[in-house]
Amino acid sequence: MEKSDKLYRRVTDGILQRLAQGELPVGSRLPTERELAETYTISRTTVREAMVALEMMGVVEMRKGSGIYVASLRMPGEGAETLDVGAFELLEARRSIEAEVAALAALRIDDERLDELDALVAIMADADADIAASERADRDFHLAIAGATGNGAFLAVVTDLWAMRDRCDLARTIHQRARGGGEMLRVAEHRAIVAALRARDAEAARLAMRQHLDAVLEHLLARTESEEIEAVRQRNANLRERIFARTHIA
Repeated sequence: MEKSDKLYRRVTDGILQRLAQGELPVGSRLPTERELAETYTISRTTVREAMVALEMMGVVEMRKGSGIYVASLRMPGEGAETLDVGAFELLEARRSIEAEVAALAALRIDDERLDELDALVAIMADADADIAASERADRDFHLAIAGATGNGAFLAVVTDLWAMRDRCDLARTIHQRARGGGEMLRVAEHRAIVAALRARDAEAARLAMRQHLDAVLEHLLARTESEEIEAVRQRNANLRERIFARTHIA
């Protein structure tokens, strides 16, 4: 298999190699996310991307309340390369770039653009709007800020970063799984960004954008949390119930 410089591929390639060597038969349970993170010296977000990628390849399956298991020994073909960039990797890039874009936009934005941002936030806040409309407004919000810099290169970069959410299979799958929940928090974060831009405060705009994208990252982690972690939570809940029952019997 061709060597890849993508971090999540360190995990997927390692698992696929173990499959080829017979170390992980069909039905066997994979190590936990923490164990994999320690083994490959990577973050939990990268492990999460790797597990979703393996599931998309048909190599593993996530069983509710149990963990992640080997589903097939077949090696994925060239199509695996189309998984490309993951959502967490993409957010890392957006956090660095869009924070600086917001800071520059704060110094150059005009009132007309600010009114446009307010209108887009209103769409996101509309409880009757469907998810697709809210997501389009979210995208247009970030592109409008990039456009407010007056720098075509920044606009092109931010546009491409957003396009990668749909173009890359892995990023698209993770975002689709994370849909729903926390909408009003996202609205508050977008309003904070607009407030900083309206104040023409570059540092506040930079910070507001970083805080927003940090919150998006945490949301993705929470919504795509592996079944292994869910299984631990369920076991802990069952243990608490048993202890509580014994206490009352005594």
